[in-house]
Amino acid sequence: MLKNIWLQLSGFGIMFAILSWLQEAKLLPGVEVLGVYKGLIALGTGLILYYFVARNME
Repeated sequence: MLKNIWLQLSGFGIMFAILSWLQEAKLLPGVEVLGVYKGLIALGTGLILYYFVARNME
C-alpha cells in the first residue's frame, strides 16, 4: 500500500518537473496563464504515468 502511494506521488513529481521544464522552454504558457491548472495537469498525467508504468512493478 505504501509503495503504491509512493509511486503515485513520484508520478506527480515527475510530471510536475516535466511541465516546469516545458514552461521554461516556452513550450507551455507561463504561470500567469496556467496557474493552479499546472498542478492539476501534473496530477492527471502522473496518474496516467503510474497506470502505464508503475502499477505493474513488483
